[in-house]
Amino acid sequence: MTSILTNASAMTALQTLNTTNKNLATTQDRIATGQRVSTASDNAAYWSIATGMRTQNSALSAVKDGLGLGASIVDTAYTALTSAIDLASKIQAKYVAKETPGTDGTIIDADIAEMKAQIVEMAQGATFQGVNLLETGGAAQNIVTGYTSGTGVTTMSVAAYDLEAALTAATSSSTVETAVNAMKAAAAALGSAKTRIDTQQTFTGNLMDAIDRGVGQLVDADMNAESARLSALQVQQQLGIQALSIANSSNQSILSLFRG
Repeated sequence: MTSILTNASAMTALQTLNTTNKNLATTQDRIATGQRVSTASDNAAYWSIATGMRTQNSALSAVKDGLGLGASIVDTAYTALTSAIDLASKIQAKYVAKETPGTDGTIIDADIAEMKAQIVEMAQGATFQGVNLLETGGAAQNIVTGYTSGTGVTTMSVAAYDLEAALTAATSSSTVETAVNAMKAAAAALGSAKTRIDTQQTFTGNLMDAIDRGVGQLVDADMNAESARLSALQVQQQLGIQALSIANSSNQSILSLFRG
């Protein structure tokens, strides 16, 4: 039945065109954002997971920055301490030489005093961002090494060592040797901490990359597929407009029935 009040063909064509336009808008949005899930309305479950993982990655980014700062503090102390160990070994040799008959003890003592003063200067100068692990009164530092959702941050403690006073009571080759051994133990501890921090930095960076990849699998748009879909929808849109135009013009043919 043909009616001038109800055009079923035009209604169907209009519904089809509206659906095509909606799908076209969705595809264009995915191309513009690069994401197939950019809001909760796209996919609530995936959006929630992606948002949570992005929050975790932000925390891990702060952890990575903290590890970088910790690495600099430890590396500064380690560099100063290893240099001081070399100098302390020379001081030990000076005390051995002083005990050799025929040497000028006064000159040697002057050299030793200068070397000890230089070690004190090394200890006082081993400061990074206001933190010094080698000066008298230096405190152990808790360095953030990780973050676990629901648990919080994890830390490692790096002990301080009083290099400034390490050779104060050393007045012979044997006492200097004892001090050097203590310095070596402290340097070994700093070296272990340095290695752990470096390893944790690498792991944190890799973990952040893995999370980014995981989030991408959930929410990123396949640009090749979206490009093909865009072309198809644009054709469908043109055909829909043409179909609606044809459906709307069908009522005009009714006028011919009433012409004499």
